Amino acid sequence: MTAVADVKQSLLASFAAAEAHDSPYPYFIVRDVVPSQLVEPLRSLPFPAPDLGGVSGTREVHNKSRSYFDVENRQAHECCELLAQALQDPEVVSAVEKTFGTELEGTYLRIEYGQDTNGFWLEPHTDIGVKSFTMLLYLSDDEGHGDLGTSIYADRETHVGESPFAPNLAMIFVPSDKTWHGFEERPINGVRKSIIINYVTQEWRAREQLAFPERTVAPA
Repeated sequence: MTAVADVKQSLLASFAAAEAHDSPYPYFIVRDVVPSQLVEPLRSLPFPAPDLGGVSGTREVHNKSRSYFDVENRQAHECCELLAQALQDPEVVSAVEKTFGTELEGTYLRIEYGQDTNGFWLEPHTDIGVKSFTMLLYLSDDEGHGDLGTSIYADRETHVGESPFAPNLAMIFVPSDKTWHGFEERPINGVRKSIIINYVTQEWRAREQLAFPERTVAPA
């Protein structure tokens, strides 16, 4: 049986082995993020994929159908609780700060379950503002999903490539005015599944999305 301590150790090991990139902005690729036995429960969470209705470009246009590892889903699904508790752990918070160069004291943990279907695309954006850390953890392994990595841009207009995409691999960056990313539209077979992990500042208004809305994180 997987415990929070197992998830914590897996996160710490993946961060310690982070592969750093410096162009077009600093970002990291990490592998084996969670224990292997946790990947399938996360991938199989029974959240409905949003119906795009022919509309895409931002996730906000489908706010009503977005899913989070919020208080209710933490209580309902053990894998949500395990991941949330591990990411809230002070030792993990400290490792994030030291490895990736950010400050998280007083921020909140926000975890979104991303499910993208054919026709999905995201305009280039930076995450700058209320997000102090971004980790895009990929889950799905359907045919062709290896080509569905996050699109990386040198600026809003200049697409330079994609991150790798594989189950239990993640792209990490600390938001700045240079961290342009999105998703260039391309065919999606089935559902592209990922977990979007952020630590967000006190200014985050949608407290119902937070894993622990009553408790900020603190480094060890």
